[in-house]
Amino acid sequence: MEAAIIGLGRMGANMAMRLIKGGVAVHVYNRTYDKALSLEKKGAKAYEKIFELVGALTAPRTVIVMLPAGGPVQEHVKILSQLLDKGDTIIEGGNSFYKDDISHFEVLKQKGIHYLDAGISGGIWGLENGYCTMVGGEETAFKNAEPLFKFLAPENGYMYCGPPGSGHFVKMVHNGIEYAMMQAYAEGFNVLKSSPYATDLDLEKISNLWNQGSVIRSWLLELLERAFKEDPDLESLNSVVADSGEGRWTVQQAVDTGVPVPVIASALFERFSSQNNSVFANRVLASLRKAFGGHIVE
Repeated sequence: MEAAIIGLGRMGANMAMRLIKGGVAVHVYNRTYDKALSLEKKGAKAYEKIFELVGALTAPRTVIVMLPAGGPVQEHVKILSQLLDKGDTIIEGGNSFYKDDISHFEVLKQKGIHYLDAGISGGIWGLENGYCTMVGGEETAFKNAEPLFKFLAPENGYMYCGPPGSGHFVKMVHNGIEYAMMQAYAEGFNVLKSSPYATDLDLEKISNLWNQGSVIRSWLLELLERAFKEDPDLESLNSVVADSGEGRWTVQQAVDTGVPVPVIASALFERFSSQNNSVFANRVLASLRKAFGGHIVE
C-alpha cells in the first residue's frame, strides 16, 4: 500500500514515520524541501514539486494533506483537484472548519475525486501512541482508505463519523472540550499556587498523586507533572495562550444552535484575556499546549 503526505510539520512528519513503520510506501512533499529529504533518509520518497509526487503514485492515488486550516489547505486542495484523476482520494487531516470540507467535497465530487475530512488528535506523541482519528465523507471512500487509518491509530482509535464535514465537526467539539479541561486544571493549580500552603506544596507530586486513581486523572495531568519537573514555577514560559480556531468554532456552533456551553466559552475568553494578562494559570495552559502538541510558546 502507498500514500502521499503533503505538509511535514509537527503532525505530518510523525504520521509519515508511523505509516513507514506500518509498511506503507510513503511519498512526501513539503514547501521546505529539506524536511522532505530528512524523511527520505528514514524510508520515504521525497519530491520537490507536487506534480512530481502525484505522478509517482499508482492509481487510485491517496494524498493526505497536513497543512494549516484556511488558505494553505484551500490552495493545495485546488492544486490537487487539477492533478488527481477520477477515483483518487484526498484526506484532509488538518483542523479545517467543517463547512469548508463540505465545499471541498462538492467541488471534488464533480471530478470524481473522493474527499475525506479526518480530525486527528494525538499531537507530537502520536508517532509513539497512535493518532485518534475521526473521519467524515462517503463511507465507500472511508472503507478504501481504512487500512491507512488502522496504521495511524491505536487499537480502536479511529471512527467513521458520517457524511462530509462530520469528522472535523467531531474534532472541533473535541478541541472545545480540551479547552475547558485545560482551563480547569490551570485554574486549580493557580489556586494551589496562590494559597497559604504554596511554599509547601509540590505541584509535580500533586500532579502525580491525582493520577493515582483520582476522578480527575488524565494524560494532561501526566504532561503537567513533566512540565513541573522541568520548571516548577513555569517561569520559562510566557503566559500568552493562543487559540487555534476550533474553540471559537465550537462556541459559534453552540450559538447557532442555541446550545449552552458556558465552560467552553469561558475557557476561550480566558485565552483572549491572556494576551494582556500574565498569570500562573496561563503559564500552565501554555505548558500543556507545548507538551501535547509541540505548540510554540512565547
